[in-house]
Amino acid sequence: MKKTYLFISIFSITVFSIAHAQQNDTSQITFLREVVVKGQKSIGGMERMPDMKENVIFAGKKTEVIRLDKINADLSTNNTRQVFAKVPGMSIWENDGSGIQVGVGVRGLSPNRNWEFNVRQNGYDITPDIFGYSEAYYNPPMEALEKIEVIRGAASLQFGPQFGGLLNYQIKKGNPNKPFTFETQQTVGSYGLFNSYNAIGGTHKKFSYYGFFHTRSADGWRNNSRYNTYTGYFSANYQLTQKMNISLEYTKMDYKSQQPGGLTDAQYKENSRQSFRERNWFGAPWNVASLTFKYDISKSVSFNIKSFGSIAERNSVGFTSPVTVKDTINSATLQYNARQVDRDYYKSYGAEARVSVKYKLFNNENVFAGGIRAYGSTTKRDQLGIGTIGNNYDLSVTNPQFGRSLDYATTNYAVFAENIFQVGKRLKIVPGIRLEYIESKKSGYINTSPTGTLSPDSRVRQFLLYGIGSEYNVSKNTNIYANYSLAYRPVTFSELTPSATTEVIDPNLKDASGFNADLGYRGTVKDFLSFDVGVFYLNYNNRIGTIAQNGAPFRTNIGTSVSQGVESYIELNVVKLFTENSKFGNINIFATNTFMNAKYVKWDNPAIAGDPLRSIENKRVENAPQFIHRFGTTYSLKGFSATFQLNSVGDVFTDAANTEIPNATGTIGKLSGYQVMDASLSYKFMERYNINAGVNNIADEKYATRRAGGYPGPGIMPANGRTIFVSIGASF
Repeated sequence: MKKTYLFISIFSITVFSIAHAQQNDTSQITFLREVVVKGQKSIGGMERMPDMKENVIFAGKKTEVIRLDKINADLSTNNTRQVFAKVPGMSIWENDGSGIQVGVGVRGLSPNRNWEFNVRQNGYDITPDIFGYSEAYYNPPMEALEKIEVIRGAASLQFGPQFGGLLNYQIKKGNPNKPFTFETQQTVGSYGLFNSYNAIGGTHKKFSYYGFFHTRSADGWRNNSRYNTYTGYFSANYQLTQKMNISLEYTKMDYKSQQPGGLTDAQYKENSRQSFRERNWFGAPWNVASLTFKYDISKSVSFNIKSFGSIAERNSVGFTSPVTVKDTINSATLQYNARQVDRDYYKSYGAEARVSVKYKLFNNENVFAGGIRAYGSTTKRDQLGIGTIGNNYDLSVTNPQFGRSLDYATTNYAVFAENIFQVGKRLKIVPGIRLEYIESKKSGYINTSPTGTLSPDSRVRQFLLYGIGSEYNVSKNTNIYANYSLAYRPVTFSELTPSATTEVIDPNLKDASGFNADLGYRGTVKDFLSFDVGVFYLNYNNRIGTIAQNGAPFRTNIGTSVSQGVESYIELNVVKLFTENSKFGNINIFATNTFMNAKYVKWDNPAIAGDPLRSIENKRVENAPQFIHRFGTTYSLKGFSATFQLNSVGDVFTDAANTEIPNATGTIGKLSGYQVMDASLSYKFMERYNINAGVNNIADEKYATRRAGGYPGPGIMPANGRTIFVSIGASF
């Protein structure tokens, strides 16, 4: 990866040369008054990104920032429907009751392990491969987070071409005023839940640090769904000079999770807690590290470089036949059949260098922000291994040769830039571009037969993304925003590789492309109202799918989809609407409402374009509900607060053909809409201590958000029923 570091080094040297030239030649430099980039007020734990932060421009984009310390939610199990309740349009998969894997999507995009988002922690990548395999198997425990930043599709220019945008987890930092602090939170709950979070942090002179250790285990709401997870994290920050700062971070996570498998619809109706798989397990050891250097070169020029890397695995062992095939003792051997072992090994490394320059043009203060990115990753995928006949998490194989073995590699370079042009006192116009280079390679075999070996293949793409945003200040704290940005999704590793010898890959398989557009009105009114109401349009060309052609499965670009609709968030402090005297407490009421029409508008396969029975034109996009509504109210008085929340989500189809009647194995078919209620409370006392408690799914609603074709199914995947939790914590 020598090119990577050469690429970054050239950029860094150039920036430093310009900076020092400016500093040494005082006759040519004029220090400008600093641009004010204030964020919005926090009402009910929701904020918006400032115009610029850490050399990244956010002006003119639709953004949401969730402050975890300002909301009541079940953080012990990463309850995403509660944490993301105030982010309109967030579609959530709730089949993983452990909270280990988070699955969210927006605007008709699949929530599958957040794979349509660019997922980051403290600004750096945490997924296996952002282009080839962008599924997030690691997510930090919510108790460790200060906030979660969500930027919609317009984030493609600064962070990468993903359609969904950016999902960035910001971990807490050490207390700047004390050399040592200790924080602990211990939680117990239904079905054997035990969650322990312990952290230290502080600042001594120029050195600050923060670290935590987290563990969670439970038997699980469904049968055969016990799990345990461990996560450790440490960050160290040193202020080299008044202008220079360096920081180092390391995260290690490991877990073992029993997979109860999917159900047929008949089994689901009979008892959604039942399971017919007790020998299926999943684990994903994860290691992520980063090194960041920041330099405020002058009052108008700032530079940072963030390097990062990960070494990780994805491992599963189990009986993978459809749920209609029972995992029973073989009558011939009087033992269970051997399980299947699948293993992935990931390595990734990269760096991003960013610079921002504040300058004056026509007596207005403007901001330029740009940078470069270099990234590389490798994936070793061994599948169809013959495992043991046992019950536990055992990845050993009886034959060292796996039934399928594949090697993938990705190389990525990018150059990007945006600029805030201030027009008058109220209007900002933000154009931007991103030039992307992606090279993907694959080799290996899909089966052990003579014809199973794949010819080594390489794909190179070079493309330009562009966009423009704008923001008009209607008042001091409200603005109208609009943006348009191109998006891109390369063909992934799994899409390039046949899943069987009978499957045919279209040799002309194209990458997906399209754009996002937003128009909205947002802001705050004094201390009693926060709102963001807007419309969106997402165009997704060249979606990839599998159809039957010439008697065999044929993977090709199936068509174009369009998602459009309304997203709104409104939160009102009822007491402050009438008076500043809140001696009897405050009542906050919020509503997030999304109405969405996500449909296929074009069918790309000419061979069957005239067949109305097989065409998907005008069919609804799979996993895209027509509405997502979340309502809630919070009462707070001094250290006490209590929240009630209602989630109402419309029905979804699970395949592009909009199949209504489920098949025998439960892998396709319509999923009904649902309504779920939650309640939680917290009490902080004696400055150091807190008690939290809650009831999830108060009415014990039976519902499902997902059908799986493989792991962790196959079949319909029930969501958790009623659970409770109680948590006690302290900080010193």
